[in-house]
Amino acid sequence: MNRGTILFLYAAVFVMGITVLCLCLFWLPDLADYMAELFPEFAYLKWPVLTGAYLTVIPFYYALFQAIKLLRFIDEKRAFTDHAVTTLQRIKQCALVITILYTAGIILLGTQNALHAGLALIGFIVIFAALTIAFFAVVLQAIFSTALKMKAEIDLTV
Repeated sequence: MNRGTILFLYAAVFVMGITVLCLCLFWLPDLADYMAELFPEFAYLKWPVLTGAYLTVIPFYYALFQAIKLLRFIDEKRAFTDHAVTTLQRIKQCALVITILYTAGIILLGTQNALHAGLALIGFIVIFAALTIAFFAVVLQAIFSTALKMKAEIDLTV
């Protein structure tokens, strides 16, 4: 793969990581305070919602770390190895954990009659994005596994 493409993907992963970090450190706490003041009847949900949002950051950053590992494998021409397949498996698992956490959050807010339409839309967008990443990882994992098996058969034939 072209070195410029790999560098662009490294930069994209870095920008995603910095963006989420800034959102979590600056925007999210201020938004939670603002919403607690705006809707005092739902102020008791401030900390559970913040905790849930911050819990999803853990698998997100782990998936970014795995994406960097995968890019390194591709850059070193070791894309079709067991390590790359395992990395894709971990990315899929992280995406599924994020999906589960956001689904649980939407259910929790829905049962408390606190699910604002905008919040639901953001939640559904995150769930859709995480599921898309999970399915994409499954497809890539299947392709890498098949290529790995074919490579092993060719190595045995020669």
